[in-house]
Amino acid sequence: MRVRRSSPLDLVRLPSLMAVTSGRPEVRIGLIDGPVAIGHPDLANENLRAISGGTGGACVRTNSAACQHGTFVAGILSARRSSPAPGICPQCILLVRSIFPETSQSCWQLPVASPEILATAVYECVEAGARILNLSVALAQTRPEGERQVEAALDHAARRGVLVVAAAGNEGSIGSSAITRHPGTIPVVAYDAQARPISQSNLGASIGRQGLGAPGEQVTSVGAGGRPITLNGTSVAAPFVSGALALLWSAFPSATAARIRAAIMKSGAGRRASVVPPLLDAWKAYQAMSLA
Repeated sequence: MRVRRSSPLDLVRLPSLMAVTSGRPEVRIGLIDGPVAIGHPDLANENLRAISGGTGGACVRTNSAACQHGTFVAGILSARRSSPAPGICPQCILLVRSIFPETSQSCWQLPVASPEILATAVYECVEAGARILNLSVALAQTRPEGERQVEAALDHAARRGVLVVAAAGNEGSIGSSAITRHPGTIPVVAYDAQARPISQSNLGASIGRQGLGAPGEQVTSVGAGGRPITLNGTSVAAPFVSGALALLWSAFPSATAARIRAAIMKSGAGRRASVVPPLLDAWKAYQAMSLA
């Protein structure tokens, strides 16, 4: 395993956990994002599975923002350990459920999805056996009915013991959404290399109470066009938490979702009354699981 010194992985003490395991195929992560450049040499393609529906799992246009975003997030989770990307859990199965069309929207932005499309994707990933969902996505402006659809889908995931990780958002505001305030969601704020939240990260009571911080500044991962790219933001930070959860579940395959969640939430130091969540400490979570 190659991990560069002072890498984003070091910020949340992931290298020690990555040395324990590279994941297990029984641990399936639902990637609800853009399509992925299937066949990219830096991805563990044998462990990528496209879920039918939506816009498909594989990119049609590798230069599209949706493809760049989906491939980048996939690289954080499932790139080969020898690649420039973090490659947190390449031996886990990544279930790719694309919900973003391949348009020209900037991949630096948090992509937006309608509540109906997001809710459908959540149900489909749960039915496909996902144990973790990674939502690097924001909700389009919606009516209460749309929010209720998302809440119902997240309720379904919680009843099935699926852990949901969601980007907190990049508007630099205080507040929440139907995703980040749901009690079953772990919202993720982007932190810089000095362990401080970056200015564009959303914060809020539910985010501080039930969320975590993770690397979200100058993170390098797989570029759909072939060369690695570097991005910032909460959609970058979320898969670090999803990957840590997947490694914990791989190391402790008989653990319940509640036990895994409790260990990772206790890993962060700090007051839970704050609108700022504590930084993930993956190795501390592993140690807590070992002692339980």
